[in-house]
Amino acid sequence: MGKLLSNNLFQRVLVALVGIPFLLWLIDLGGLGFALFFLLLALLAVFEFHRLARHKAKPPALWIVLLVTALIQVNFYVKSETWEVWELLLAVVLALLVMELFLKEGSPLLNLGAILPGLLYVNLSFGSLLRLRFFEGSKEGEMMVFLMFFCVWAADIFAYFGGSALGGRFIHRKLFERLSPHKTWEGFLTGLAGSIAASMIYSSFVPELSLTKALLTGLLIGLASPAGDLIESMFKRDAGVKDSSHLIPGHGGVLDRFDTIMFVSPFIYFITVHL
Repeated sequence: MGKLLSNNLFQRVLVALVGIPFLLWLIDLGGLGFALFFLLLALLAVFEFHRLARHKAKPPALWIVLLVTALIQVNFYVKSETWEVWELLLAVVLALLVMELFLKEGSPLLNLGAILPGLLYVNLSFGSLLRLRFFEGSKEGEMMVFLMFFCVWAADIFAYFGGSALGGRFIHRKLFERLSPHKTWEGFLTGLAGSIAASMIYSSFVPELSLTKALLTGLLIGLASPAGDLIESMFKRDAGVKDSSHLIPGHGGVLDRFDTIMFVSPFIYFITVHL
């Protein structure tokens, strides 16, 4: 077991050494390159969710959900005056309802219920990240995306090592044992501390960003980080699988690696736009 964990940690570190600089470069680059990369992630995430849904129901054909995802993400990026995002989402929901009339396999309730939450969650999450990065064409959106990734990474790292070193020593209850038996309160608290510390350090290097907004972002991400992971764990446990896919060595799939980013992106978008 120790050797397996060591190999897994080595893979995670190796992927991080390549992936983190690449992501930072993409965030700084912005534009079409950023949009295309996260369109690809959205497509992969929907593909993985479709695989999970097939364990429980007969969801619509894969090409349909991929096409819908591409249309929604492009709409988020270009801000079409012809179709607002909510109108496109409404059309998608109505179309899936009508399509189900002609399908003869499985339960309509299960078929639609198995794919709609993931389809909406993936697209709204990655869509809010796109809108955040390109918020009013200003530098604020870029700064907030950088801050979000720094806080998420800090929370993950502190939670991993804090939980490994201190888990169960002070609080003799698991954080959420039903869905994730390895998560501890000590890991959660050290992850929260790591996220807040990252936000403070980041704000000290970026004077244009107010300390209040940075701290609020760090606090929110530290508190919400476990939720993104637990939501994905909930779906995986229901489907009876360990990882959403094996795309990323040591990390699993896109849903496994970007679950926290997906969950917190809408919140950071709200902070940026409304505060």
